[in-house]
Amino acid sequence: MAEVVGALRWYLEVDGITEGIFREVTGLDSETEVIEHRVTGKGGNIVVHKVPGALKWPNIVLRRGITDDKRLHDWRKQIENGGIEANRKNGAVTLYAPDGKVVCKYTFKKAWPCKFKGPALDSTKNEIAIEELELAHEGLERQQ
Repeated sequence: MAEVVGALRWYLEVDGITEGIFREVTGLDSETEVIEHRVTGKGGNIVVHKVPGALKWPNIVLRRGITDDKRLHDWRKQIENGGIEANRKNGAVTLYAPDGKVVCKYTFKKAWPCKFKGPALDSTKNEIAIEELELAHEGLERQQ
């Protein structure tokens, strides 16, 4: 029987940029659009056939406590300056067990940071300042 491990330690690796642990990762999905094709059947009844459409992946969204490491921000700045094609990178999001073993690894290709969101700063709350990075990409695959 497979062991279930908590989603506690996510790690991001990107060509030339290796980043640490993230608090939350979403968007590790794939989807095939469903196209409804309507035809008239016997007796005039409409029958709906569902056929596969385009394969697509949502953006990967990474959230973490703010740090002094600016490598991901610098990557985003290159995109803001118009360098999208030159700055597409392959990478992986990996989940580690408490003992350090890899539980699962999702690889993505041709990613670029399409959105950066800074932390909400509120001195009345006792919370960690969280920043968010969103990666557009062209494919996701579970390796492990």
